[in-house]
Amino acid sequence: MIRILILIGFTFLFMHLHATGDISKYINMKYSYISFSAIFILGFLTLVQFYIYGKSEDGDHEHDDSCTPDCGHNHHKKPSRFKNLTVNSILIFPIISGLFFPIASLDSETVKTKGFHFKGLENEGDFGEHQFLKPDTSVYYGKESYNTIMDQELKPFTKGDTVVLNDSNYLKGMESIYYKPGIFLDKKVQFTGFTYNAEDQSKSKKNELFLLRFGIIHCIADSGVFGMMVELPEGTSFPNDKWIEVDGTIETQYYQPFKADIPYVKVKSWKEIKKPEEEYVFRGY
Repeated sequence: MIRILILIGFTFLFMHLHATGDISKYINMKYSYISFSAIFILGFLTLVQFYIYGKSEDGDHEHDDSCTPDCGHNHHKKPSRFKNLTVNSILIFPIISGLFFPIASLDSETVKTKGFHFKGLENEGDFGEHQFLKPDTSVYYGKESYNTIMDQELKPFTKGDTVVLNDSNYLKGMESIYYKPGIFLDKKVQFTGFTYNAEDQSKSKKNELFLLRFGIIHCIADSGVFGMMVELPEGTSFPNDKWIEVDGTIETQYYQPFKADIPYVKVKSWKEIKKPEEEYVFRGY
């Protein structure tokens, strides 16, 4: 019976995540059809388990020494109680945590806790590793294939004088800018994000900070915080976690803490905005 309850629990968990929209906090919504189909698969397995349970109730009885091996009764040894308890506890935990534990809203404290670095630029990331600042999908392709794909994907962003990054193209646009920043020099850009003041930034430049958004490439395992450094007008500064929209031009500079040249935005104008309902952005393909 416990197996049936566990299957019902997982079925309800997936239904709950899709009904509330919280599934977007765990996976790229491009793949939501996979988790949605799991609802029907788990529901079917629950019915199968009901059938097996009913049959076993009919066939099980106290073992009789007069039974022969071909008597048709169930003579299988039952697993130990400790083994059952351990396995069931492991299976029940994600159901309880998914239904009753609050989903944390990622912010600057998350960035600070994980450590803010520029490993993505150095192409040292591995599968399932959280990324920072630059979206990097090169780990999913060979070098030649990646260059071919990126050369195609950056074309829409090179047309016109202004690059407008929104929820649907944010990660693709950021990766394009970091892929070939020289193409985007002096190009106007507009994007939004939450403010983050890195601890290793120069204290003399209080008008420089990072404007970031949390993004998911495939699932939460390869999620990261992505964006660019922005140089605000003199005398302008923000505490962490303020959502703003900026307009400016793309330039590059050598950033000592990262020991790398990075693109940044020289801001011409900005405005404070409300936190969006969907804080995450997703990588499109």
